[in-house]
Amino acid sequence: MKRWEHSMLVLTRKKGESLIIGEGVEITIVDISEGKVRIAIDAPKEVQIIRSEVKKGIEDENKSATSEAAIDQLKKLKKTSKK
Repeated sequence: MKRWEHSMLVLTRKKGESLIIGEGVEITIVDISEGKVRIAIDAPKEVQIIRSEVKKGIEDENKSATSEAAIDQLKKLKKTSKK
């Protein structure tokens, strides 16, 4: 579970209701069924919108790739220092 460094606002919304975040971002509840909530997000093009699980997957892949590259570089350095 993620520990938030700030307070989290928890809201109750019904189908068709919306909320505004900052300047120009509106989130509307489109549908609620079978334990799933469909939302619509209206935001300026420059606002990046990405699902948290996708972001975490990208971050994990980047960490893995970075770690593998660092290990390869260390192995190369070790080989060259023996010469």
